[in-house]
Amino acid sequence: MDASLFVTLIDPAILLFFFGILAGTLRSNLEIPPAIAKFCSLYLLLVIGFKGGLNLHETGFTAAMGWALLGAFILALAVPAWSFLVLRRRLSPFDAAAVAATYGSVSAVTFITAVSFAEQQGLDAGGYMAVALVLMESPAIIMAVLLANLVRSRAAREAAAVPVAVPQAGATVAVTGGPGGSAPLTMRGVLHEAFTDGAHLLLLGAVLIGYLTGDTGKQAMQPFTDLQKGILAFFLLDMGLLVARRAKDALGQGPFLTAFGILMPLFNATVAVALSKFLGLSAGDAFLLTVLAASASYIVVPAVVRYAIPEANPSLYFTMSLAITFPFNIIIGLPLYLGVIERLWG
Repeated sequence: MDASLFVTLIDPAILLFFFGILAGTLRSNLEIPPAIAKFCSLYLLLVIGFKGGLNLHETGFTAAMGWALLGAFILALAVPAWSFLVLRRRLSPFDAAAVAATYGSVSAVTFITAVSFAEQQGLDAGGYMAVALVLMESPAIIMAVLLANLVRSRAAREAAAVPVAVPQAGATVAVTGGPGGSAPLTMRGVLHEAFTDGAHLLLLGAVLIGYLTGDTGKQAMQPFTDLQKGILAFFLLDMGLLVARRAKDALGQGPFLTAFGILMPLFNATVAVALSKFLGLSAGDAFLLTVLAASASYIVVPAVVRYAIPEANPSLYFTMSLAITFPFNIIIGLPLYLGVIERLWG
């Protein structure tokens, strides 16, 4: 791989990520207020979705879009499945399902950083990849909940020695609700949480608005969207601080889970590259699809899984995705994936 790709990581956004890690490691009192961090996250989702909608307005619905979304859907189903099979050998079924959902889903921040990185390299990708981001978020959650329900049903059958049906959509899941033993969860409630998450709706809404407004919307929003690079840099500073504060927990995960947090993204990326080549995707679309497959959610999925699978250990799946996989992808993954794709795509 061309070593010059690593030089491109030395830009303000990535340097601020490193600086945040340094400040957190030194136990500095530097802190980004949660409300501001939340605003940065929502801003980035809005801008990336809006730009994706503008791109979609210009190109229309093409065959390339269909193939890219098909690839995203295939990976959204496959990644949590084989992740669970690997994790089930070393973790409890509930922890395995929760971690599988985390790695089967995607990281919006990693995706947004990848978009910025691709633009810096002069690599064009379809705006519809923002739709792929949304498409890959929910299937992993649904599969994890179904796996957890199967485990609960099996345990109930063994305990009562009578058949127990797997809950259907809308039926009560046989667990004691969220933390504190509140009202029982329903499959319908879990699905509602998965599909109506605020980040999902904002991203989809931004894509739709960008698509409907086209050039008029682009001109009107230009001053707002021009802030993207600065907001991303500021947000990565906050992410660096969070990673540093979780570093101790990450080291305590043990060699198997630490290795999983690095090797599974590499495996998923390899499959995504091969699938992209098979589907005939452009280099830009292949790069973003690879980044999505290699990423792991640390915002949406942990929030939903915490209530959907209360038996799982939240610090396990949250720490793995945030403190191991996220920095790996930002520091090493992005230039590695792009270098491989540029070689294969010529």
